[in-house]
Amino acid sequence: MKILIIEDETELAKSISEYLSGEHYLCEFATTFSDAMDKIETFNYDCILLDIMLPDGNGLTILEELKKQNKQDGVIIISAKNALDDKVKGLQLGADDYLTKPFHLSELMARIYSIIRRKQFNNSNVVRQNEVEVDLLAKTVSINHQTITLTKKEFDLLIYFIGNKNKVISKSTLAEHLSGDFADMLDNHDFVYAHVKNLKKKLYDAGCDHYLKTVYGTGYKWESN
Repeated sequence: MKILIIEDETELAKSISEYLSGEHYLCEFATTFSDAMDKIETFNYDCILLDIMLPDGNGLTILEELKKQNKQDGVIIISAKNALDDKVKGLQLGADDYLTKPFHLSELMARIYSIIRRKQFNNSNVVRQNEVEVDLLAKTVSINHQTITLTKKEFDLLIYFIGNKNKVISKSTLAEHLSGDFADMLDNHDFVYAHVKNLKKKLYDAGCDHYLKTVYGTGYKWESN
């Protein structure tokens, strides 16, 4: 799961990133309004943590841009301001939640998880498709009631595919999801092929049906009725 932290307090951004990385989230940073605008125009995120008080602009303008682009990224406003007007306006502009500084990192993570679960998995902690069962909280996968062992990236790929079922996802999109903005620096996306190949093998060896399809010349698709 990919998180964008839009926060000009570098120590706070670093502590958030360290905590979330320990829970297997991939974090990227934007410390200015202009950097944040560049990132939301270029990339998609599972959740954006948005400080509305930025040195070169107002975070509410970023919310307006997300709405204008009809983007579906989850947004949590994190702000030292507890002003009711800002809170109401932020939620009206499409923010999913509002957290006033200071806050506990465990509460922030719980709210991020809740937003991702609601947006991608219909508020369910456990995602099932026939013989496949994914426990989002425990981060476990079982096929025909037998647990299989996946790497962090394989698990991340699986829930990304299931969360975008019946959509063709390109290798470049998967590279961005797995590596963030470092994907632009890579000469090729062969590592995506390797991770998908390993994921397929583990699923099929455990008796999973062939839901994960290769769309030749384009990417991959998880098929679901």
